[in-house]
Amino acid sequence: MTTYADVYQSWKNDPEAFWMQAAEAIDWDEKPSKALFDLGDDMYEWFADGKVNTCWNAVDRHVEQGRADQVAIIHDSPITGTVHKITYRELKDRVASLAGALRAKGVEKGDRVIIYMPMVPEALEAMLACGRIGAIHSVVFGGFAAHELAVRIDDAKPKAIIAASCGLEPGRVVHYKPLLDGAIEQASHKPEFCVIFQREQEVAKLTEGRDVDWHGFQAGVEPADCLPVEGNHPSYILYTSGTTGQPKGVVRHTGGHLVALNWSMKNIYNVDPGDTFWAASDVGWVVGHSYICYAPLIHGNTTIVFEGKPVGTPDAGTFWRVISEHNVRSFFTAPTAFRAVKRDDPKGEFVGKYDLSGLRAVYLAGERADPDTINWAANVLGKPIYDHWWQTETGWTIAGMPAGIEALPVKVGSPTVPMPGYDVQILDEAGHPMKPGELGAIAVKLPLPPGTLPTLWNAEARFRKSYLEHFPGYYETGDAGMIDEDGYLYIMARTDDVINVAGHRLSTGAMEEVLANHPDVAECAVIGVSDELKGQLPVGFVCLTTGVNRPHDEIARECVAMVRDQIGPVAAFKLACVVDRLPKTRSGKILRATMVKIADGEAFKMPATIDDPAILDEIAEALKSIGYPKG
Repeated sequence: MTTYADVYQSWKNDPEAFWMQAAEAIDWDEKPSKALFDLGDDMYEWFADGKVNTCWNAVDRHVEQGRADQVAIIHDSPITGTVHKITYRELKDRVASLAGALRAKGVEKGDRVIIYMPMVPEALEAMLACGRIGAIHSVVFGGFAAHELAVRIDDAKPKAIIAASCGLEPGRVVHYKPLLDGAIEQASHKPEFCVIFQREQEVAKLTEGRDVDWHGFQAGVEPADCLPVEGNHPSYILYTSGTTGQPKGVVRHTGGHLVALNWSMKNIYNVDPGDTFWAASDVGWVVGHSYICYAPLIHGNTTIVFEGKPVGTPDAGTFWRVISEHNVRSFFTAPTAFRAVKRDDPKGEFVGKYDLSGLRAVYLAGERADPDTINWAANVLGKPIYDHWWQTETGWTIAGMPAGIEALPVKVGSPTVPMPGYDVQILDEAGHPMKPGELGAIAVKLPLPPGTLPTLWNAEARFRKSYLEHFPGYYETGDAGMIDEDGYLYIMARTDDVINVAGHRLSTGAMEEVLANHPDVAECAVIGVSDELKGQLPVGFVCLTTGVNRPHDEIARECVAMVRDQIGPVAAFKLACVVDRLPKTRSGKILRATMVKIADGEAFKMPATIDDPAILDEIAEALKSIGYPKG
């Protein structure tokens, strides 16, 4: 029997042979001559000289190989009360038609297309249609406000934008079209045209000369065939929070993306072609790219596009209904979702109403999975609960449970072990490896495996500064943690200002930029405080400009509204308090980490470099006024 240790060692002994063998599972138009291309100066590419097409591998080949009538996508929307199934044959026809229409309007290989859509199958069709003709898509989360969308339009410079008229939340319609119009107005770059998918819940007004209707513009158009592209051709750009507030465009190359995601489906998620796999995320996030759209389809699985919430659509049993109804084998979600279910159904009584016998395991990612949530889920479901850890940048698991190779013992609090391709090390500040059990910066020895980011979009210098410069020869993850005597990894904290709100990585720096624009605010700081449900929540502290004597609660309310308007409701920014001053070091650095400890009720050492210790008492009072620390 093959063990995890065998597989990991076989990768370590000969990475080239390991990944060339994994590449055999992909249909290449021209096979690559080798796996790794070392460009020098710590820059690498995978399968660069191969020729391949993502859409062929995710759709057409399954039709050719006898899966034409298998369901490819199940759209389950408890908000509209509908379930819609699309077979691989239907998916091929729909994607080829959309791709042909895009090509007829002038979209070619290398052109960028921004996709701004809710959880509907058409979002996946838009992604696949771009891949079919070699266009580079950039999906922007449908909950982002116009300003955030405008920033991404100016960075990606899309020829076209594909959007829906609206998104649906429990009890409300999210008006996408006005947000899109506002973003295009704000952006310096203007797309040549926009494709609008009209949903019956809200039909949007089209802008003449710019907007085309999703169905209308496909009428009478020649369907497009798959265009083979180089292995190092960008498949997509996905923006992730940067510490400056300027998002970072993570690039994903085509060849490595196909190989790594296909490998992960069996070896990590333990599903076979034909099985139903469900990742309860959103297409706007990396989980949605990798594990709602691409990996399941590349591997020949049935994937679920779920338009609902863990609770309230209609109740805390909705996850179990979907798993039971569609016979889900492996289920992937964020710990936040389980915390919400646990809050509404602490004893897990809804579980008993559904047949979950087909479910083999649950995978958690997106934020730290607290032991309480893991133990609760394991108790009520009676299934293995596997935490695993990865990032937007890596696109797939850094450390996890290799369930398709070997089910290792679970250690609650650890995402288990590194996957082949990742040589994970714990380093001290000077870049020296640390002993087992010692806390340090988590870094991955270069090169990173296939499927990970080769660079940032039009920003190589920023890529180097963000990830490569601190520890030469390593990729810096930005997380801190340790590895125990058995080789299990533990993730403890972020090392920068990116906080994790319900599995969404958000920059406190970006929120500070918004607050700083308030006319009455002289200075501000945003910290992430612990929250039982969402993992972390942002709290803003603002110091007012001298002479401002308006009511503080009024200013705080305006600050909250500004962040919600500029970043979007996804930031869950609800708490702001006015303070006289912020705690700083003598050199002027705001002591955010100390403020977090006060908010979380943790003991802290008085920083030696603090300018005035009395300020910490004032911060504690301000936090108390908004209910922190909890309990």
